[in-house]
Amino acid sequence: MKRMRNHLIGVDHGDVVLFSDFEHDGVMWTGDGARKTRAHVEFSESCRSTPVVQVNLSMLDMSNSANMRADVQAEDITEDGFAIMFRTWGDSKIARVRVAWQAIGELRQADDWDVY
Repeated sequence: MKRMRNHLIGVDHGDVVLFSDFEHDGVMWTGDGARKTRAHVEFSESCRSTPVVQVNLSMLDMSNSANMRADVQAEDITEDGFAIMFRTWGDSKIARVRVAWQAIGELRQADDWDVY
């Protein structure tokens, strides 16, 4: 359980199109074996501490000629943003992917002090 110290709880969210590889015969569409792509997301406002981030596939377009293999995760989460990591493997042919994300975290208060 993540405990937050104040009443200023922020919720940020969005959608990111990670790739559309069928348009230009990119590696997710034409490749084979382990493949990955990554996109960085900046929050609209910095959090006081590392927020909780959830990601999920909001659109997946793939070939029906191979098995579907997909892994999407939030990585490198900081107070300012995070990275979306998408992986596939084997003979999967992924045409395009969109990922929805949501971050919930403690916001800074006007009277916060940064003492070093």
